[in-house]
Amino acid sequence: MSDKPHQNLAVIGHVDHGKSTMVGRLLFETGSVPEHVIEQHREEAEEKGKGGFEFAYVMDNLAEERERGVTIDIAHQEFDTDEYYFTIVDCPGHRDFVKNMITGASQADNAVLVVAADDGVQPQTQEHVFLSRTLGINELIVAVNKMDLVDYQESRYKETVEEVTQLLKQVQFNTDDASFIPTSAFEGDNVSTASENTPWYDGETLLEALNNLPEPQPPTDAPLRLPIQDVYTISGIGTVPVGRIETGTMETGDDVSFQPSDVGGEVKTVEMHHEEVPSAGPGDNVGFNVRGIGKDDIRRGDVCGPADDPPSVAETFQARIVVMQHPSVITAGYTPVFHAHTAQVACTIESIDYTIDPASGEKEEENPDFIQSGDAAVVTVRPQKPLSIESANEIPELGSFAIRDMGQTVAAGQVLEVHER
Repeated sequence: MSDKPHQNLAVIGHVDHGKSTMVGRLLFETGSVPEHVIEQHREEAEEKGKGGFEFAYVMDNLAEERERGVTIDIAHQEFDTDEYYFTIVDCPGHRDFVKNMITGASQADNAVLVVAADDGVQPQTQEHVFLSRTLGINELIVAVNKMDLVDYQESRYKETVEEVTQLLKQVQFNTDDASFIPTSAFEGDNVSTASENTPWYDGETLLEALNNLPEPQPPTDAPLRLPIQDVYTISGIGTVPVGRIETGTMETGDDVSFQPSDVGGEVKTVEMHHEEVPSAGPGDNVGFNVRGIGKDDIRRGDVCGPADDPPSVAETFQARIVVMQHPSVITAGYTPVFHAHTAQVACTIESIDYTIDPASGEKEEENPDFIQSGDAAVVTVRPQKPLSIESANEIPELGSFAIRDMGQTVAAGQVLEVHER
């Protein structure tokens, strides 16, 4: 583990625009993947008639993915730059994987958007940018990729930059916080070293842009919020809930409360990587034991917080949602499954309060009869069973969710206000 500050980096963009190759190239250029591994992937790629996919292969560890040539799982890959220690949250591009994109992007501080110069902005590019914006990504580095396929023409680069800038303005991304870089992940242009193929470009390389990202401030001063992933029984210790600390810190001796199960007690031990630690903070995966808590008292989807500032439990909540894909329309009374942190709870959309113009963010129609794909709206939601969730304004790490129905992600959103039970 490095002593440099840590960044989670989402890599987003359309499925065929070279994301996997870009990630593979970054890992290779920073020495995170040894030459012989790349060599091995190269041989394998050539055998399968997919020469040139070796960098992508670094990412696609699952055999099935290689056969299909598609990234399915979020691969957590790590690399070091001069300034930071990065974990790449590689976000798949296919629609059926948008759920991963949502859970992935919500953990990222910043993102690299890969857009192919020969293809420009695609519907998926728009969707990913919109989601990143909704899920609180702060800065975007735009890699205008596959410059080798357009003979490194400055004019094509400029057209793509213009297209992406328009898209960012549409979703109110501050375009001053975006940097654009002409790249070829395949050839390595402007990834770690300035390319001779783009004499017309004198800006940063991708690695320089990554080094220059602002340092994320860990949410240590927020109250403890720890969504429970699993609950184990370990002999000699007892009940051990496990999860990732999203905000705040946990120390032995703390009095904690689990919501919505509404039980609590004193933290006896905290463990990380099979070692006892006195305290843990944001981003740490911990197992811990609480005096008097049994295996059946708590469950996955509970959130652990301080006894004197317990996690909110929503009777109803108001949220801003973006409908990504729905076969028909969404009306009041619709009850899909909401995925928020580790909880999955059926929730009813009680009312559609008003629609929002996705281009300007302005309020549009009050109480519309329905909303459909592409719409953004503010809705009031009633969970069908107790759900712990927080306002994104107060604790953003626990304020975003995905809405799933019929095996797909139909919408994503952020909590504006929680009305507690």
